[in-house]
Amino acid sequence: MLRSLSLLVCLSAVCVPPAFAGVTVSQPANGATITGPVKYVASATTTTCSKGVGSMGVYTAPGVLAYVVSGDSLNTTLDLSPASYDTVVEEWDNCGGASTTPITITVKAGGSSGVSVTSPANDSTVGSPVNYVATATTTCSKGVSSMGIYTAPGVLAYVVNGASLNHSLSLSAGTYNTTVEEWDGCGGAATTPVTITVSGGGNSFSELQHSGGWADYGQRAPTYVDCSPSPCDNITFSYTQNVKSPSMSGEATQMYLAGSEGYGDALFNNHLIGDDSSQGMPDTNHTLVPTLHDFTYDVYFYSSNFGLSQGVEFDINQFFNNQGYIWGHQCTLAGANEWDIWDNVNAQWVPTGIACNPINNSWNHLTIQVERTSDNQLLYQSITLNGKTSTVNQYYNPGSAPGWYGITINYQEDGDSSQSPYSAYLDELTFTYD
Repeated sequence: MLRSLSLLVCLSAVCVPPAFAGVTVSQPANGATITGPVKYVASATTTTCSKGVGSMGVYTAPGVLAYVVSGDSLNTTLDLSPASYDTVVEEWDNCGGASTTPITITVKAGGSSGVSVTSPANDSTVGSPVNYVATATTTCSKGVSSMGIYTAPGVLAYVVNGASLNHSLSLSAGTYNTTVEEWDGCGGAATTPVTITVSGGGNSFSELQHSGGWADYGQRAPTYVDCSPSPCDNITFSYTQNVKSPSMSGEATQMYLAGSEGYGDALFNNHLIGDDSSQGMPDTNHTLVPTLHDFTYDVYFYSSNFGLSQGVEFDINQFFNNQGYIWGHQCTLAGANEWDIWDNVNAQWVPTGIACNPINNSWNHLTIQVERTSDNQLLYQSITLNGKTSTVNQYYNPGSAPGWYGITINYQEDGDSSQSPYSAYLDELTFTYD
């Protein structure tokens, strides 16, 4: 990553205090007993945030975000196993505020066991990695124990405890007769077949948060020159691998930022292909990197308090022929809650108008897709956060990067005006290239 990439809009950002807001739930009624799927209908208002409500969601248990939608209204149906639930409907406004309404319900047994798959669609053509989203119900009084994905008969590619599943699989090009299965606590099971065709192919590095090769640096406004090791320039930073909790895989990585002076950043970088490759792909003859055009950065990230962050950043970088192709994606949090992208030539962030509202105390799933076009422009294609895909479709020219060669990825944490200490966690980080 070019050192100028971290020149942030946070220099002019204004931290906005949390705004008052309210959530009105019309369905289900608090204390209701329900047979079968549970319908949630709710709306939200904010009286002091001029930017309005950003998103709403339903928690079926503490930390279990079962559904999220952009905007100030919510209308969805959740398949819940028979049990009592202390659910919560929450709204997040665009000023960093939030409010909740608790709804306690009891779900009675009724209907039949089954698996509902919302992504991918059956008989669809998809790119890799493939995002699977599914829920399960059962008539078993002990509920659903676990769910899994088979990519072929007898090939169990993923399994998770509970009655919901949200996971991305890196698959090569081809047609797959996949199956999503649930297992209940009474020894029963149910399946839903999903046939997909994976296009484009591509190669992937998976579980990169657990990989070697990571380097960490501090960067201080306004120059943002790399410093290392920590602490330096009044910035404290570190990363810790093999974190068991919070974690999805059991091998999450904790990224930490603190210090004594505002607007300091922590940059975490990994050279994947080319110079200093951490993946055994130095490409010494320079025959691979110039042929690659399509890239996907897929990651789950988590924090207990995103309100302490000025922003978090996810970057894909390609360097060859003295040119730098930097696809910078910044989730600006303090006072904005918006995705910005990097203009290489003018070395500045450009707002996209796409909302970025990561959820506290929950794993947020992010997929970024970009392309280097046949005429060597950077194309920002799409950003998918927690199941909502936003098309970017913006083109930029590359910048100058003498002497750099290879493909790298970055993750960065930006400090607020008080340099409030905070951690974020990365898990199931997959990078696909073609």
